[in-house]
Amino acid sequence: MHRSGATMAWNVFKFCTALRGLGSIMILLVLGVIGVTYYAVVLTSYVPALYAGGLDSLVALVVLILFHSLLVMLLWSYFSVVFTDPGSVPPNWRPTIDEERGEADPLVGTEFSNVQSDPSQRIRYCRKCNQLKPPRCHHCSVCGRCVLKMDHHCVWVVNCVGALNYKYFLLFLFYTFLETTLVTASLLPHFISFFSDGEIPGTPGSLATTFLAFVLNLAFALSVLGFLIMHISLVSANTTTIEAYEKKTTPKWRYDLGRRKNFEQVFGMDKKYWFIPAYSDEDIRKMPALQGLEYPSKPDFDSQ
Repeated sequence: MHRSGATMAWNVFKFCTALRGLGSIMILLVLGVIGVTYYAVVLTSYVPALYAGGLDSLVALVVLILFHSLLVMLLWSYFSVVFTDPGSVPPNWRPTIDEERGEADPLVGTEFSNVQSDPSQRIRYCRKCNQLKPPRCHHCSVCGRCVLKMDHHCVWVVNCVGALNYKYFLLFLFYTFLETTLVTASLLPHFISFFSDGEIPGTPGSLATTFLAFVLNLAFALSVLGFLIMHISLVSANTTTIEAYEKKTTPKWRYDLGRRKNFEQVFGMDKKYWFIPAYSDEDIRKMPALQGLEYPSKPDFDSQ
């Protein structure tokens, strides 16, 4: 049994190593899909339609403006997720002492003897990183470190999704869904023409690219919609993918503050920043949850 467990651990390690190498390829894949889509929508279909005159020119202008606007927001959100650290545990981190309640530091004494008995509030220790874990923190085997409020490791962004980039990830899903839906709708007439008896304008290469772009964007729109719905439900309950799995049998969740406050825990309180991958300085200063180390909980849980 011991040898079997060791073999399983080794296989998991190799799998995590493979995911690290896969990351760069996934970025190139994302950029490749965007390139194919840009060629099919902009260069092949709607830029030539600008010179057709009449209603076709107006429709082409609207499609091109929407397409480029959503593309900018999609790329901004995407690279914000890729290049933003999801949140690391500060060196020598210790939980804060609540002096008003007179609670002692649970780390003082014989080997955590004063650790709270509440499972959702106990002080946890990561044996792989050899450090304490703040609330809602989990170890990522792919990144090889603990991540604050870890949701999951995403190979599409070559990064973990955690406290500091979760909003950017949600915006990436949101703008990806809008962009792929727009592309699917704008290329639908061209896709239908493939099955008509009439002559189709364009070279074989441009026709193949248009067909491929429609199929890819339709597939991405449907799949991203499912992920978007799932994460909307997670945000509304102020939980993560990992926490939703862990608390299947927990009737109450201490961090569920109501939908409005749960939303603000991820997107901030400043409405001007809700749809861009950034936070206002005031929100960062006033909301500790955006730093990933402290999270407000329900008053009834605090009193307990």
